[in-house]
Amino acid sequence: MVIVVCLGFIMANYWLFDPATTNHFPSCPFKALTGLKCAGCGSQRALYQLLHMNIRGAWHCNPLLVVMLPYMLFGALLDLIKNPSPSLLRIRKSLYGIAAIYTVLAIIVAFWIVRNLIEQL
Repeated sequence: MVIVVCLGFIMANYWLFDPATTNHFPSCPFKALTGLKCAGCGSQRALYQLLHMNIRGAWHCNPLLVVMLPYMLFGALLDLIKNPSPSLLRIRKSLYGIAAIYTVLAIIVAFWIVRNLIEQL
């Protein structure tokens, strides 16, 4: 219950306050140190846009978040199921097993590199 209340507070905060125009949200330490964007840069602004049903705006802020959020939410939903069926366990293992973890990590690193290369062109 505490987690639900905390998540509700966080979502309300992101729904009410635009990270692009307010300064009470944390900034990226990687960008502050290097001037480059990390894979998560723009995620706060993208979350604000998604909460306001602006998928195009969210995509502009951080396309990785837009693509990965349904994947993460589905994984969280699978974790909430008390007694999953064997077929659901197989789905969970294939989508969230060790191979999937390495795949997601590779996608994040590739996105991190490509987004900075594109900006340098």
